Amino acid sequence: MDAPERYRTRMSDLQTRLETIVSTAEQAAADASTLDELKRAEGRYVGRKSVLDEIMRSISTVPPEQRKSVGQETNAAKKRLHKLFAARRDALQSADVAAESARASHYDPTLPGPVRNQGTVHPVTRVQWEIEDLFGRLGFIVASGPELETEYYNFEALNTPADHPARDMQDTFWTTDDRVLRTQTSAVQVRMMEKFGPPLRIIAPGRCFRYETIDASHENTFFQLEGLVIDRNISIANLIATMKLLLREVFRGDPEVRLRPGYFPFVEPGFELDMSCMICGGGGCSTCKKTGWLEILPCGMVHPNVLRAGGIDAHEYVGFAFGLGLTRLAMMKYGIGDIRVLNGGDLRVLVPRERLTGPVIATR
Repeated sequence: MDAPERYRTRMSDLQTRLETIVSTAEQAAADASTLDELKRAEGRYVGRKSVLDEIMRSISTVPPEQRKSVGQETNAAKKRLHKLFAARRDALQSADVAAESARASHYDPTLPGPVRNQGTVHPVTRVQWEIEDLFGRLGFIVASGPELETEYYNFEALNTPADHPARDMQDTFWTTDDRVLRTQTSAVQVRMMEKFGPPLRIIAPGRCFRYETIDASHENTFFQLEGLVIDRNISIANLIATMKLLLREVFRGDPEVRLRPGYFPFVEPGFELDMSCMICGGGGCSTCKKTGWLEILPCGMVHPNVLRAGGIDAHEYVGFAFGLGLTRLAMMKYGIGDIRVLNGGDLRVLVPRERLTGPVIATR
């Protein structure tokens, strides 16, 4: 076969290959429904390392007399594809503009904007919501009281007169007008007795304040949840059953607990319900003061003097009360080894997981 015949054969193969490339590129451009898809398709056919680019790089292997024709044919195909992709790009952009215009024509500036959920819920708040949901199903109401409280409701109505030694158990913040930042959510008890009378079932979550030395398990600002039940025929058995149900629901199991005698002027008898420290597994750490146990639920039967302060006949009605440490409960539930991080600004604490991990919550 002479040279002209070889040239015609090779050029014919090249033209067939280029037509195939252009045909498949046209189909890829038509199938692209977004500008990103179109950009990827364009890169495959006319970009760097594309099929046309491979042909251009192989021109050096073509006999010298054929290089000009090969280059011209390849460049013509490339220009054709550039126009093809440009036309498809214009069509997609026009479609986007038309869709946006259609949406804008239905826009009502008087409607509220979209609600965007940002952030997460604080661990103490999550525990509080769980407990409120539980006691709501049991027929309790959620009550509240002022954080700046009178001496009467914070102490005297709770069987703690001015000369009572229990006053020394709590270092109190006083204001210049002889009010106190409440030291306990128990201050809500008599207010609710006066407002509703018996029978009564309430919980009262809220913030409390004490002039404490801050360490891994003590803060001057913390959260409690007060519980109060007043009715006829209430017993210690009812109290213990309620406490066990509470801990079982919060921890999704039965944590190890112990009940021991405790003294609080507004209950008689009084108890301390401790739970095994979940930070150290009961082995002893700075959170539990090396004891393996953490005070979590002081409780007891309501003292008759408190019932009388609330205007309730102590001969006819009895009740029980408990003061749950919400802050400490959150520490145990989420494995937070230092109470100070809960009042800090470390965002690593605010994560929506069942149990927190990492150096920010390690026991110090």
